[in-house]
Order: sequence, then structure tokens, then C-alpha cells
Amino acid sequence: MTNRATFYSRAVETGTKIFATAPMIDWSDRHFRVFARQLTRNALLFTEMIVADAILRGNRERLLGFDAIEHPVALQLGGNSPDKLAEAARIGEGFGYAEINLNVGCPSDRVQSGTFGACLMREPDLVADCVAAMRAAVSIPVTVKCRIGVDDQDPEVALRDLVSRVKAAGTDAVWVHARKAWLQGLSPKENRDIPPLDYGLVHRLKAENPNLFIGLNGGLQTLSQAVGEMDGLDGVMLGRAAYQDSGVLTGVDKFFPHPLSEALPSGAFSGPQDLSGDDWEAVRDAMVAYAGDVIARGGRVAHVTRHMVGLFQGFPGVRRYRQILSTDATKPGAGPQVIADAFAAVLSARGAAQDAAE
Repeated sequence: MTNRATFYSRAVETGTKIFATAPMIDWSDRHFRVFARQLTRNALLFTEMIVADAILRGNRERLLGFDAIEHPVALQLGGNSPDKLAEAARIGEGFGYAEINLNVGCPSDRVQSGTFGACLMREPDLVADCVAAMRAAVSIPVTVKCRIGVDDQDPEVALRDLVSRVKAAGTDAVWVHARKAWLQGLSPKENRDIPPLDYGLVHRLKAENPNLFIGLNGGLQTLSQAVGEMDGLDGVMLGRAAYQDSGVLTGVDKFFPHPLSEALPSGAFSGPQDLSGDDWEAVRDAMVAYAGDVIARGGRVAHVTRHMVGLFQGFPGVRRYRQILSTDATKPGAGPQVIADAFAAVLSARGAAQDAAE
């Protein structure tokens, strides 16, 4: 398979790093991605996994539609049919996604019943066929997100075998969740925490594949930890940590360039406490406007606010902020004003605390 120039190959060639938010079922929907984009301009945002069959048969606008402000966005697909995945990838490219990613890591019962996700760790040849078919169908990057192995597989063997095959098939990048998935005996939630992490294996994999983008995912709790693990790798991906404490995202642009525009890291601030009141008001105003648009399209403000509860950890007034977003936003007739009210609880408490300290 011939090489082609993508933002992933450019990152490998130049040594620049890519930061991504992970695909998270029920979490990384379009509303979360709009919110995340208010906090970071440079992160690559992943959709939640969308099954190829659903795209081929379902409401494509509902499944794939997104706001232009979300860019760059990667579409993660689930499936095991090269032909169906290729068609779904072609449709995704038509919607404007920057990347197509194949899920080879999800251990949920739903994907096991469909024999895809982490189950595909056992079928590296099939994964390679899927990658080759999608790569032939689209001009944007085609990538893989995988575990280091499943069940009784030896990760030293299973991960290398998978990567060698998808590399030969033309994958543009491999994002590795540095844990095994135990498909028998552990729940999806337990599979996110119990299997031990092996970052060393991912670092060795990169050393053995210097010309292939290798990104690390799994167990990274803070931005500083992610930056610390980045040496020798091409990128890092945060999932739950970036969702449950979304203020983490405000520091991304200090360390990571924009993957598409090559804009340099800003160095402007290092975390949410460094943002000014004006900065937070800009986030507030953007989300109030967006929530209004969602409601106008028939949605509810709670569809938006449920993704915003993790912001402002450690700030005065955060308890009231969460209460408003979790409770007031679910009341009949609730509108975008609840977002303004929630931000006011924090910004007024923060201002009072700053005045008292002077």
C-alpha cells in the first residue's frame, strides 16, 4: 500500500504531537463536541462509535450531522464488513469528517453480539481488509483504535500482529488503549479500570514503527500526565478525564498544535483557573446560543447541559452550577437561560472570592 500525505504523516515527519478526545458511547455526541470546542481549538474530537449498518439504513443526518465549529472531527465506525465499512466511510467523508476511525477496542455486550469492536483483536486479517477497503473508498485518513489484546492473548504478540497487518493495509494511524479487554468476566465499566495498563508496550511499539503514527489512550487522568507520557509517541487521547473534568481541555492549546491548520500551541494559559471572566463569558455565550439552536430544532436544553456538569472543578460556586445544570435544566420549559444562570453561580462566587483575597 502506497503512503499518502495526511495530518498524521505530517505529525510523524515534523515531530508535532496530536491531542484527541476519545470516542465515548453516549458521551462524545455532537453536543459534547461543541462544548469541548469552546475550551480547546486544537484538539481532535472523536465521535462516539456509530455502527456502519446504522449509517447505511438509518437517518444519516441524525447520526452524522454536526456543527462546523466542531472541526476537526473524526468519525469512529463499528463493524466487521469491509464493504459496509467502506460505504459508511464514503458517506462519512461526504458529511465532512476529517478522519475515519475503526473501533477495535470496545468490549461492550452490544459489540460482542455483533462480533466487532474488541472482538476484532482476534481477527487481524479481517481488520486489515476493513482498513484497506475504507482507505480505497475515501481520501481522508483511515485509522484504527485498538486494545493491546483480549482475554488470554499475549499483548506482546497480539498488538504487534494487528499493527503490522493494518500498517500493511495502509492505516494512517493507530490509537492504542493500553489495556487488555476481558470479554469474558468483566463488564465494560470494569474493562476501563481493572486490566492493568502497559504504557511501556505502546512505547516499544512506536520505537519499532518510527514512520507510523502511534497515539496513547487509557488511564490518563490529567493533561500534565498526558504530556509526560508523550515523549517518544505521536499523540495522546483523553476520554473520561476530559469529560468528567472538562476544564482539563482549557490547557490543551498550550501544548498541542492544531492538527489541520498547523497553528502553533498558544502558550496562553495552563488551566481553567488562569482564564479570565471574559473568557468564561465567551464560553457561556457560545453555549447559550448553541442551546437555543438545539431547542429550535426540537431538542431540549438538557441534551446540551448534561455534558457541561464536569466544568469548574475546584471553583467556588461549582456545587450550585452543577445543581442548576442537573436539575433546573430538566424541568419542563427549561431554556438556554439555565446555562447563563449556572455560569453566574460560579462567576459571581469567583469574583467574591477574589475581592475577599485583595
